[in-house]
Amino acid sequence: MELKEFHEVVSIEEAKKRLYANYRPKRKVEEVSIEDALGRVLAENVIANVDVPPFDRAAMDGYAVVAKDTFYADEENPVELEVLGYIRAGDTKMYEISSGKCYGIATGAPMPKGANAVVMVEYTTRENNRVKIYRPVAPGENVTSAGNDIMRGELVLREGTLLSPRETGVLAALGIKKVKVYAKPKVAIISTGDEIIPVGEELKFGKIYDINSRTIADSVRENGGIPYFLGIVKDEPEELKEKLLEALNKDFDVIITSGGTSAGVGDLSYRVIDELGSPGILVHGIAIRPGKPTIIAVVDNKPIFGLPGYPTSAMIIFDVFVAPLLRELAGMPMPTRKKVKAKTAMKFFSAKGRYEYALVNLVSGETGELSAYPILTGSGAITTLAFADGYVEIPENVELLQANEEVEVTLLSDTIRLADLTIIGSHCIGVDLLLTTMNKYYPVQAKVINVGSSGGLAAVRRGESDISGTHLIDEETGEYNIPFLKRLGIDKKAYLVRGYDREQGLVVKKGNPKKIKGIEDLLREDVHIINRNAGSGTRILLDLELKKIAEREGVSLEELTKNIKGYEIEAKSHSAVAAAVALGRADVGVAIKTVAVQYDLDFIPLREEKYDFAIPKTKFNKEAVQKFIETLRSDEFKEILKKTPGLKPNKETGEIIHSPC
Repeated sequence: MELKEFHEVVSIEEAKKRLYANYRPKRKVEEVSIEDALGRVLAENVIANVDVPPFDRAAMDGYAVVAKDTFYADEENPVELEVLGYIRAGDTKMYEISSGKCYGIATGAPMPKGANAVVMVEYTTRENNRVKIYRPVAPGENVTSAGNDIMRGELVLREGTLLSPRETGVLAALGIKKVKVYAKPKVAIISTGDEIIPVGEELKFGKIYDINSRTIADSVRENGGIPYFLGIVKDEPEELKEKLLEALNKDFDVIITSGGTSAGVGDLSYRVIDELGSPGILVHGIAIRPGKPTIIAVVDNKPIFGLPGYPTSAMIIFDVFVAPLLRELAGMPMPTRKKVKAKTAMKFFSAKGRYEYALVNLVSGETGELSAYPILTGSGAITTLAFADGYVEIPENVELLQANEEVEVTLLSDTIRLADLTIIGSHCIGVDLLLTTMNKYYPVQAKVINVGSSGGLAAVRRGESDISGTHLIDEETGEYNIPFLKRLGIDKKAYLVRGYDREQGLVVKKGNPKKIKGIEDLLREDVHIINRNAGSGTRILLDLELKKIAEREGVSLEELTKNIKGYEIEAKSHSAVAAAVALGRADVGVAIKTVAVQYDLDFIPLREEKYDFAIPKTKFNKEAVQKFIETLRSDEFKEILKKTPGLKPNKETGEIIHSPC
């Protein structure tokens, strides 16, 4: 089948213009009981039909009196009045007094006719049916007048008000049992793809769980709608068409599909949607990243959004296009998101011609200035959004943001999730084990940002990290990490704490079908590798080994690596290397033994390395940092290391091996 390109990639503004030129959101109104009104939006003004309170009532326990009877009362010359009885809250009988007489009265009870004040009980003494009053009261004192809170005929709640417990309390005070609100838009959700299976089923090779239906449904709820999941549809045109026609013929306000929107042979959504009716597809391809292969259509005055299959892409497009529409239908205002200034921690690369929403983690440096780290897990990872603090908007005409460039970050929540402990550096499973052990005794919110050993030491230099894991080997001396503190000029501003030993080696499929024995085999024609990202300690280790071979053969490292299949393909973690080998996307990669065991792979040792922790001098005495070091030194953690394949403590574990001068 011939591949079909995107119809026409348009800007975000043009996509919105086309949508609203062909579809006008029209709100529906329904009546609900106040029991179901919380979180709904009023579709009418609410006018008070009663006074609140509906009668004059006592604001204190005491005696209802004629105020002028008390004007000359004091401690030495109390006024004495006749008590006619006692009025309780809820009493429906009409009482009356005249000068010289009073009624005992409870808070909230109706005032008797003729009374215009209440003397608090603590300023009185009573004997039988006589009461002595030791303090005067003014007219209206300790009395809540009818209509004091709300007056009959007053506009109390306006159309468009989002009903919180405060507003539903007002409705109850007015005796309003039912209220007109804007109906929640009903949204049909369809997941597409042969690879998608429902959550809970056995996950077989080549299959993935249906993430999008869950995240989209909950996003619909969050934005005032009611989601209806219509199921998973395979990449079969007729099956998808049947499901879409079912949605069009029911009382849905909006239809959302996910997956099947790009230009591949299996991506059929746009072809099917285009056949459903007029005007059909309005947009197929938006100059946005992530989310370029997006479909926007209108059929029978119902908008249809074809979201990309990648979770982060789908959620970004939902946020930009679907959320505002649902909130308009529900009468809900768009949330105002807080923005903060930050400096880029590294270069941000963008695609020219596409408006990018670059998701970031925020960390605070020594001066309190925020730094933004790009989240590099990609639009296919649901954790990209889950771990992000916010996003940086990069215009279409910008291809690169330089490191240390000021940017504006839109927060995904009202507050920045600054962690108790920020760990920036090389990826290691041992760090996760250490944090798990630490949290049993000293719970902390830790933020772990994997940027490689070099990136971690750069974060130490800027004072952004509390702790940075590193395993860089000096080519000349074979010493780990300490030479790099001096080389990067941070030896006078950072501590280095000895961590533990790790086994690095080649990971290959079980049984080693390619009979790989060492680094030299990576040069074979029939071997494909998976590499690590530049700047990582593992990448440096591999390049050092390859450099030895290049020197023996009399060629440059660059010339040598040109002959290694897959050298340019990078993975960002040890687990990603192991997964690539396990799934057959590569024959071999360099990783720690721990992941080889986890993925049931064979392991060919290369060397044992030191994985240490660099800590800025300014952060060293921070309580969470000290607890981290304390856990690192503990016998419990050392026993855990011994039981973890490829990791082990050494005689210096937890010791300070370098102090700032």
